[in-house]
Parts: sequence; structure tokens; C-alpha cells
Amino acid sequence: MSDDGMAIDETGGGGLRRKGRGFKSRTAGESKDSEETYDRLDTKDASEQRAARSVEGWIVMVANVHEEATEEELNDKFADFGEIKNLHLNLDRRTGYVKGYALVEYETHREAKAAIDGLNGTDILGQIVSCDFAFVRPPAGGGGKPGRRDGRKRSASPGRR
Repeated sequence: MSDDGMAIDETGGGGLRRKGRGFKSRTAGESKDSEETYDRLDTKDASEQRAARSVEGWIVMVANVHEEATEEELNDKFADFGEIKNLHLNLDRRTGYVKGYALVEYETHREAKAAIDGLNGTDILGQIVSCDFAFVRPPAGGGGKPGRRDGRKRSASPGRR
């Protein structure tokens, strides 16, 4: 018995046999393929794979919102696609005008996707708005070169910048 309470049997034959929590022993007839299998969710829509749900719901980011737009005007436009849980319109403290973007929250992915498809590239108060999901998943694989993620190159020596 080791110090942490896990039993370790040292046997001849080139390895340690471990028993205890987290170590399953395989019987002679059991193969690696017979271990647990997990179901996968099949999503057919590419945007559904890309979009990520926030804690409360599906959030649509609306860019290029007119500076004099009101919550009521945006609510009227976006309510056609489903029940709006929350609409957030940031104001510039100095000027009192809209900063240029809005966040619209829906309960379901279907409603948010319908709003994006229906209003992306449309005219609201004389400005063409663009709509997309506020939260998206990063591309699969992570890819890219190793090193700094802020776009700067590594210096030649570790102590100098």
C-alpha cells in the first residue's frame, strides 16, 4: 500500500499493475473496444455547430445600429422572430447616443437563427445592420503556430523584449 492509500501490486513482466479508484482491471476476454462508448450529437446546420449558447439563452449581436435608435424600435424589429428575453442597447456616457451595437437575447436557437437570417443586411433607421451570434465556438483543432497569441513575435533571447 502506498502513502496515498492506493494499492500497487508490483509484478514481474515489465509493468505495474494498479488497483484502486480510477484504474480498471481488464479480464482476459475483455478487449479495449468493449469499453464505454458515448453518443454523439449530430448537428446538420453549420451555424448551429459554430454558435454557442450563453448561460441564459442565444444572444444575437447587432452591429452598425443607428446612434439615435431606441429599444422600442429594435424590439419591434426583432420581436417578429420570437420572444425576446432581453435587449441591451449600450449608450455612450459622454454623448448619450447608442454606441453602435445591440445585444438581443432569445430563448431558442431557432428564434435567434431566424432573426439573424431575417435582419442581417437590412436597413434599420437608414443604416444597414449586420447580425450574428455573439458567442461562437473556436475552430476545431486550435491550429496555428505555437507561441504568443497576441500577434507579436517571440524575441531571440528570453530576457529581452
